[in-house]
Amino acid sequence: MKDMRNKNGIRGGNMKKTFKLENLTCPSCGNKIETAIKKLNGVKDASVLYNASKCKVEYDEDVIKAEEIANVIEDLGYDIIG
Repeated sequence: MKDMRNKNGIRGGNMKKTFKLENLTCPSCGNKIETAIKKLNGVKDASVLYNASKCKVEYDEDVIKAEEIANVIEDLGYDIIG
């Protein structure tokens, strides 16, 4: 069986995406986003870099799409740039 790893060494439908955030005003806001995203089915890891206003997410795109993750961030009241 062929090992289906992408250029980042991740198998199958696993993806990494960085969302650039707007309206991130404090570290607890970052924790709020991080906690919500980590609860999503298909999300392997999430970290919010408050000082850089970025959210890095590793997820299985066979289970969840980037747009669904973005919707959760926006539903919490934060805008995504780009």
